[in-house]
Amino acid sequence: MTELAKTLRLSHYFSLAFGTMIGVGWLVVMDDWLTRGGPGGGLIAFAIGGIALLPVAAVYGRLVALMPDAAGEAAYTARAFSTNASYAVGWTMLLTYLIVCPWEAVAIGRIAGYLFPALNSQQLYQLAGSPVYLPTLLLGLAITGLFTWINFRGVTLSATFQNWTTFGTLGLIGVTVLVGIPHGSVENFRPAFNGSPLLSVILMLQIVPYFLTGFESVSKSSEEATPGLNPNRFVWAMVLAIVVGVAFYAAILASVGFIAPWQTLVHEKFATAVAFERAVGAGWVVNLVMAAALLSLLKILNGNFIAASRLLFALARRGLVRPSLAAVHPINRTPAAAILGVGAATAAAVFLGPAILVPVTEVAAVTVAIGWMSACCSYLRIDPRGPRTIAAWLGIVVTGVMVLMKVLPMIPGHFSAAEWIALGLWCLAGLILRNRLVDPKG
Repeated sequence: MTELAKTLRLSHYFSLAFGTMIGVGWLVVMDDWLTRGGPGGGLIAFAIGGIALLPVAAVYGRLVALMPDAAGEAAYTARAFSTNASYAVGWTMLLTYLIVCPWEAVAIGRIAGYLFPALNSQQLYQLAGSPVYLPTLLLGLAITGLFTWINFRGVTLSATFQNWTTFGTLGLIGVTVLVGIPHGSVENFRPAFNGSPLLSVILMLQIVPYFLTGFESVSKSSEEATPGLNPNRFVWAMVLAIVVGVAFYAAILASVGFIAPWQTLVHEKFATAVAFERAVGAGWVVNLVMAAALLSLLKILNGNFIAASRLLFALARRGLVRPSLAAVHPINRTPAAAILGVGAATAAAVFLGPAILVPVTEVAAVTVAIGWMSACCSYLRIDPRGPRTIAAWLGIVVTGVMVLMKVLPMIPGHFSAAEWIALGLWCLAGLILRNRLVDPKG
């Protein structure tokens, strides 16, 4: 049987972890962030979220070192609990990665439509009040096809692309922030919260897990490490991704609140770009922001495509879905069938248009927390006296709180009917596929 190519270095794993985490939420839904918590609520929530996830990253680091398996959480729960638990967790995490791919493909259309308004023409239909235009739809489909091809060709090409776009994004955002700072004022930051401080932080904390999702994707490509890479180094890629990711979000939130009166931005389509344009008084700064957003969007789409395809491949290899999805290309040494499957699913979801943007954030914030919790629980069963036991217990508490904040109806910002329906449909699809797509002889 052809094995996956083994070419990834530690720098690739950082780029994959960070790149899968940071997308264009800081541009596309900044208005939602400011509405939820204001700049102060956002800063505190991201700081809390980042600190709270460090124990989870420590647990993942240990598990990846013990079990370098593309199935990730599905592999850990299979060893610690049962096949059914493995499938449930694997299917849940597949949604976490897969759902981001059309999110980013749709976001490309929104950014392109902002830069070139002529693209927002030839409306085809509306979904949940959001129009879907033919040019932006075709652009999203074209981008999906491009990344399907990149990933099909080889992991080295995907990882190299990830490195360039990750460090390019960091550089462009750094320049943008430095350009904007001289034009800011502390007065713009006041009031720091949109409502009471506690409620502002809670409303932001409910979606922070989604925007920090991705560090754990290292486990999905752990089988593709270059020979000789110390498996104990995986944890450093994940921890560094969380630290840099939180700093990235904090820098943008603080900058937006500093350079413009943030309450005037809560109804703006691309609040981050609008804030810098108003502060600097020049259109070129918007192009800088959009260039950073484009690079960031491309890397997160690529990173989640890699994670989703590897996880689907690993589930198929374990017989949890149709085994044919575990096929590896004999020359490219990539999970070719799984890549084509992820590409097809992404293309289909692109037709949902901008209506999926905010609901996706809500649902994925819960699914990823469930995956993180399963990893911590599995670690306690696999290595109950291991060095990360305390971290695992802390991770269970943290992820449990994350789930409860979204499902308990007495907490503001809990799941709406739309999010419950979306999550329910995915679970139903998983049950149907579990019964129909597994190998009948398995």
